[in-house]
Amino acid sequence: MNGQPNTRLSDLFGLAGWSKGELARMVNRQAAAMGHPQLATDTSRVRRWIDMGEIPRDPVPRVLAVLFTERLGRVVTIEDLGLVRHGRVGKQRGDGGVEHPDGVPWAPERTAAVLTEFTGMDLMLNRRGLVGAGAALAAGSALSSAMHDWLHTDPTLKADAPRTDDPLHADPAGFDRYEAAPIGSQEIEALERSVEVFRAWDASRGGGLQRKAVVGQLNEVGGMLAYRHPEHLQRRLWGVAANLAVLAGWMSHDVGLEPTAQKYFVIAAHAAREGGDRPRAGEALSRAARQMVHLGKPDEALDLMKLAKSGSGEQTLPRTQAMLHTIEAWAQASMGKGQAMRRTLGRAEDLFVSDKGDVPPPSWMQMFDEADLHGMQALAYRTLAEHEPAAAQLAQRHAKEAIELRTKGRDRSTIFDYISLASACFIADDPEQADRYARLALVSMGANSSHRTWDRLREMYRLTGQYAGYPKIEDLRAEIKQALPRPAGRPGGGKWVQA
Repeated sequence: MNGQPNTRLSDLFGLAGWSKGELARMVNRQAAAMGHPQLATDTSRVRRWIDMGEIPRDPVPRVLAVLFTERLGRVVTIEDLGLVRHGRVGKQRGDGGVEHPDGVPWAPERTAAVLTEFTGMDLMLNRRGLVGAGAALAAGSALSSAMHDWLHTDPTLKADAPRTDDPLHADPAGFDRYEAAPIGSQEIEALERSVEVFRAWDASRGGGLQRKAVVGQLNEVGGMLAYRHPEHLQRRLWGVAANLAVLAGWMSHDVGLEPTAQKYFVIAAHAAREGGDRPRAGEALSRAARQMVHLGKPDEALDLMKLAKSGSGEQTLPRTQAMLHTIEAWAQASMGKGQAMRRTLGRAEDLFVSDKGDVPPPSWMQMFDEADLHGMQALAYRTLAEHEPAAAQLAQRHAKEAIELRTKGRDRSTIFDYISLASACFIADDPEQADRYARLALVSMGANSSHRTWDRLREMYRLTGQYAGYPKIEDLRAEIKQALPRPAGRPGGGKWVQA
């Protein structure tokens, strides 16, 4: 007990709308259901947790996490409740601001526990049909500030893994954690192959159909990380965890679960750093930056990209650096910074062609090829065209190059290319060509579960407004309206994308 109110618990308690007596009774019932019938909580204890910062003993924090997750319809972790003993509980800076968002960065030995807890709660939301999108995004600037020093220091890899006798790593009953055991190289190879399968499915069909499978696999890997493995196996296992967490985050972003996606990107960065792979940690943060641009927060994206680029380390391959530059350029384009965007894209091109290929790219970079380079350039120029209409011509050129180079299985990226091309044609006052490419996008969207394609289609629909009197465009507008689901408020508080 520190005598200070637990502001995190207090805020969530207010959102839940319970009385202190109700929460005490529910804790007792839930604890009994989780195998702890001896627990006896009362109103005075709840008051001490909230008003005095008292941290209850296990299993109460886990019980509370389950109750708040069910009540709020989104993942609520022990960290979110401010109930980790070595972490911050309602701690504030002298100026009254909160030190770190969402308890990041957490201690190294907590990564496997946070990963397992968060995925378990996510699976529970899936199973019970809850929405899981009620949280708010942490600002990119806040994340960048919190994680800067942590990412720029070399981690001490614990080859002997977190201790299984540590109460922080006790099996969290009720979180859907799979029974796992120590594994060898063959099992890790199988896990690495499964990542490739999931990644290919996501690129083709979007994140909606396999997200739960990826989260479940990540949950199981979290259990494996609680065991002691030889150092070389432990590093590979952390690599699997990082790759799966990025996929879980990208799939969550793809279906509009924005706060959940952000949490997975942060978990991925932690896992990558635990495995000694700083470039992977930087790439994970770049995903969070792309998410920010998509949600209309390019200034927050630039903060994250600065951290992603500086924290990736000297071993980052030129092609990876090129990819990071394209994301930065998209953010600059969203802010109308045309000169800065052109310089950044020029640097991306130089880096891309300078990669001699003598060092095999990591598996997570194999999706970024020449088609992706052109696709991101098309997106940046199309976005800039909202501020500088002349940029639409270059957007068209790069989009056509991307479409020509796309390989089989990259269906979602091809849809984005068509939408970028059609949007650029509308901006360039070429409705005939715009109609053609817009219809190609519509034809391709039927088997795709990506909400991001809907977001971009909505922005393209906005551009059709100036041609509403054209019979062909009127038909197109009707088809787009029929294809799109009814818009809902963005869970992260962002607006519909401008790109």
